[in-house]
Amino acid sequence: MAAFPWHARSRNYVSESDMYKLESVPLDFGDYHPLKPITVTESKTKKMSRKGSTSSTSSSSSSSMMDPLSSVLDGTDPLSLFAAAADPLTTTASMDGIRKKRDKDDSSAVGSDFEQWSSKRSEILSRYTTTEKLSINLYMGSEKGKATTGGSAVSEKVRTRLEELDDLEEGSQKELLNLTQQDYMNRIEELNQSLKDAWSSDQKVKALKIVIQCSKLLSDTTVIQFYPSKFVLITDILDTFGKLVYERILSMCVDNRASLTDNFSPETVNDTAKETCLNWFFKIASIRELIPRFYVEAAILKCNKFLSKTGISECLPRLTSVIRGIGDPLVAVYARAYLCRVGMEVAPQLKESLNKNFFDFLLTFKQIHGDTVQNQLVVQCVEIPLYLTLYSPAIDWILQCIAYRAPEVLLTEMMERCKKLGNNALLLNSVMSAFRAEFIAARSMDFIGMIKECDESGFPKHLLFRSLGLNLALADPPENDHLQILNEAWKVITKLKNPQDYINCAEVWVEYTCRHFTKREVNTVLADVIKHMTPDRAFEDAYPQLQSIIQKVITYINDFSLLFSVEKFLPFLDMFQKESVRVEVCKCIMESFINALTLEDEKRLLATLINGFIKMVSFGRDFEQQLSFYVEARSMFCNLEPVLVQLIHSVNQLAMETRKVMRGNHSRKTAAFVRACVAFCFITIPSLSSIFTRLNLYLHSGQVALANQCLSQADAFFKAAVSLVPEVPKMISVDGKMRPSDAFLLEFLCNLFSTLLVVPDHPEQGVLFLVRGLLNVIQDYTWEDNSDDKVRIYTNVLHLLSAMTQETYIYHVDKVDSNDTLYGGDSKFLAEISKLCETVIAQILDHLRTLGKEETLKRQSQLALYFFNTILAHGDLRNNKLNQLSVNLWNLAQKHGFADTKTMVKTLEYIKRRSKQPDMSHFTDLALRLPLQSRT
Repeated sequence: MAAFPWHARSRNYVSESDMYKLESVPLDFGDYHPLKPITVTESKTKKMSRKGSTSSTSSSSSSSMMDPLSSVLDGTDPLSLFAAAADPLTTTASMDGIRKKRDKDDSSAVGSDFEQWSSKRSEILSRYTTTEKLSINLYMGSEKGKATTGGSAVSEKVRTRLEELDDLEEGSQKELLNLTQQDYMNRIEELNQSLKDAWSSDQKVKALKIVIQCSKLLSDTTVIQFYPSKFVLITDILDTFGKLVYERILSMCVDNRASLTDNFSPETVNDTAKETCLNWFFKIASIRELIPRFYVEAAILKCNKFLSKTGISECLPRLTSVIRGIGDPLVAVYARAYLCRVGMEVAPQLKESLNKNFFDFLLTFKQIHGDTVQNQLVVQCVEIPLYLTLYSPAIDWILQCIAYRAPEVLLTEMMERCKKLGNNALLLNSVMSAFRAEFIAARSMDFIGMIKECDESGFPKHLLFRSLGLNLALADPPENDHLQILNEAWKVITKLKNPQDYINCAEVWVEYTCRHFTKREVNTVLADVIKHMTPDRAFEDAYPQLQSIIQKVITYINDFSLLFSVEKFLPFLDMFQKESVRVEVCKCIMESFINALTLEDEKRLLATLINGFIKMVSFGRDFEQQLSFYVEARSMFCNLEPVLVQLIHSVNQLAMETRKVMRGNHSRKTAAFVRACVAFCFITIPSLSSIFTRLNLYLHSGQVALANQCLSQADAFFKAAVSLVPEVPKMISVDGKMRPSDAFLLEFLCNLFSTLLVVPDHPEQGVLFLVRGLLNVIQDYTWEDNSDDKVRIYTNVLHLLSAMTQETYIYHVDKVDSNDTLYGGDSKFLAEISKLCETVIAQILDHLRTLGKEETLKRQSQLALYFFNTILAHGDLRNNKLNQLSVNLWNLAQKHGFADTKTMVKTLEYIKRRSKQPDMSHFTDLALRLPLQSRT
């Protein structure tokens, strides 16, 4: 690799400063004063017709305070002019379209407050399980039509498709028996994947057959307690199929001009897409069995959008009526749930169809208690209470869809229908779960009356009270009813014999008690819980519920003394006998009642107060007493890091005040004193934990030592800073968040370079020993792969080294001889700098080469231009090699089309201006060698 010797251009900082400083212009104030009221002349322009018109302008003078921008704009808002210039018909039509779209969205869209089906999926799968063996029919595909003979390929394809349609439900099947629940779920997932594979390989009929076979499984209730979970698994496949069909047809609507918008109309759909859509509906209509035909059509309900505007609104009532043909009430209610689910996704505004769906279910509700169902339950050894819970997910979902943003009057209607059905507990529970808590809470006593009249044999009353309690935790009932509600609920809860049933219900009502009553009622409730959960150590199986009760109590009783005056609170805590749970509960209590401030916040507040005190303490000119105070404060507050930082700054300030008093000419006594100050800082800094605080304090303290002519101490600070750089972590905490440290390290090093310019070399350490040590550290530091900060640091090193080659440095420290004085432009010194520059340039170019990959070309372009500007500012471009290097960098910056053209144009203009200055004629030739490439 060819070396690029560095030739820094000679700088005359004084003349450059004179050349670029702003020209001072005398200002005649006259009567002007910035606080004096301004007299503004307002111009009013009246515009006539566009052609052949004249404009009249009137001016008026006012001494009132006016917006000075008004006069600039002639009193006219330019945006208003722009709007007025627009075509009024286009503007009106556009606004009408926006308004209609907004109104439609407001009325029909499902908002974020609607709980999606996906959030219920995992709960259903975990709740409805079985240990019985399951069976499944796997579709194996049909062998018809696979052997082909000669003839037309097109006619053969048509014949095969017709055979496939005739054989739509007769593909070979494989029945798998004795599957565990997990095996069953795995097989369903395999079918889902098979569906996707068939679709991606353009086997659309095979995909349809898979969906049909899966839908048939929803007619099977042989393991009835697993049915809700089976419904979840199978409808996942149906959802996948519906999405695939819709996206396939949608892709056919895309032409060379544009794709369909979200709210497209059927008129914008091309004939091919419509024909394909109809073909899918015809295929589904040919399915002989009702259940798979219903489910598959419901899965692609959204595709009706391609055919007509009223397609969905016409299909929903028809599909609702189709469900009447399903004899099994459990299968039917889940079919209704799926129709509601699809309906809410594609047409949430069609609430009438959803209501009709539910009312149909109410008409057939008595089937649940019919002989057919009862015989089925006897065969499967399933009790009626367990059977009724299987309906909950479906009914809850249907009612959630109906109740979403529904008026309060609908709840009244639902309550009346429940009464007509004998206050069926299952329906009542779903109603309380579906409607807004505010509506339920306002009718709490009505619901309690209905709960009392419910038949408890099918659905336990305590579950109804639990549902009511969940609503009352979110909304308040009428104030006059508070006590009566609690008494009615607790009468039922306290009679529960099963500890698990009891605690599940009591946990909910504890919050109601804490919200609306005093510590007396809370104490009574806690005593009742202890009474029920202590026998047979029942509390050991209810730790989560008991923890929840504690959390609710301490949330509402936030007075520590009041809480521990509750007689049964400590006995309640005694039930937490498992060590890990007990520790968790105690931690929860302490976290709740500790000060609003965390430990770190407290430390920060204390440190702020102490620092304020330290800044106020002054012993006047008795600097030694001041230093003694700082030493004593350090020993007292050694655990408060912000205080130590403040003490270091205060001692540094004390040293600089000493220098100011002595006007930089230290006596033996003051020199010893400032060295003591420096020693204080050097000893204290390592005890700090923040690495960047240490780095910056080493730098700051080194600068103070240098200003006080403590050269060896300054060297010690700078060496300590250099040796600390390798310890900088990749990520640091900033305001409680983890951030990359590269930017902070780059900022620190740039500040360090600025200081190193004036630091004289140590006579025993060699030329530029601090710079060399720092370069070694930078070279060995592990940088992020996607970071270019190492190169940016190297370019800043070039800035430093270029400044070091000047006969006179741009700045100095008073009474400290820098290297420009020590070496006096010695050739050996300049040669050493040149070698360092060559090494740095080689590192920069190596890094640029590593950025030649496609994904890093933009970074390469930015860095090439950055390095070019460094050479332009600090290099002597009369040197041929350096000149050629700059041209190469310019070309590299725009080689792959990532260059910032605007910046490069301005850079080239700057070069051309510089070429007109004395001794800058070589910039003229350089400008001619720097082409500008247009971006393609």
